[in-house]
Amino acid sequence: MTYCLGITTKDGFVAASDSRTNAGYDQVNVCRKMHLFEMPGDRVFVAMTSGSLSCSQSVVTLLRKDFESGKGLAAVETMYEAARCVGEQVRRVSELDRKALEQDGYKVNVHVILAGQIRGQPHDVYMIYPQGNPLRATEDSPFVQIGECKYGRPILDRGVRFDTTSLEEAARYALISIDSTLRSNVTVGPPVDLLVYARDEFNLDRRRRFRDRDPDFTAIHSQWEQALRQAVAALPAVDFPPDAER
Repeated sequence: MTYCLGITTKDGFVAASDSRTNAGYDQVNVCRKMHLFEMPGDRVFVAMTSGSLSCSQSVVTLLRKDFESGKGLAAVETMYEAARCVGEQVRRVSELDRKALEQDGYKVNVHVILAGQIRGQPHDVYMIYPQGNPLRATEDSPFVQIGECKYGRPILDRGVRFDTTSLEEAARYALISIDSTLRSNVTVGPPVDLLVYARDEFNLDRRRRFRDRDPDFTAIHSQWEQALRQAVAALPAVDFPPDAER
């Protein structure tokens, strides 16, 4: 399984992903799901993938081949065009592999989060569905998720705001969201990749990989659990008056 998320704020965006591809009783596999495309000073993109690993790798390979030859993401003029470009490659891989996969009972199921900025354009975060169509994160809904989403969503719903959440806070929310998912689902696992991009920076230097038992990530995990327990303990007591509705 997988869990990846992208958060957009007025100051930039944050991207985070786990690295577990499967988790069985006797086998745990790891693969990086965050992929970077950079033309420093002109454009930067971060792509994160979930679903069929072989299909996801094919999509990234095609995107990178075009990018390195000056096509695709290297040539688009807006982030919407970039999201459409990714969608075209998702559909291309689907057309190439669908028949062979489905005849053996497998589904083509690739989701992509694309975050980035092109010079002269605002930064943006999109989710691209398996059919190739894009969904943009907005001021009202400033984050997108792919993979195992349900455990990490509540903290994002409650805390992330486009206008008021700083990039530093967004990074903490992303790590807490990932940690909550790690805590509840064994199919999501470390290393955790985190990237923070400030608007108009046009480089992807602020990134880090948190491996298993990383002391900083462990500290965030421990302090969050302690703060949550303290907050619950401080809540008003639940009363049960005799005339209460039952």
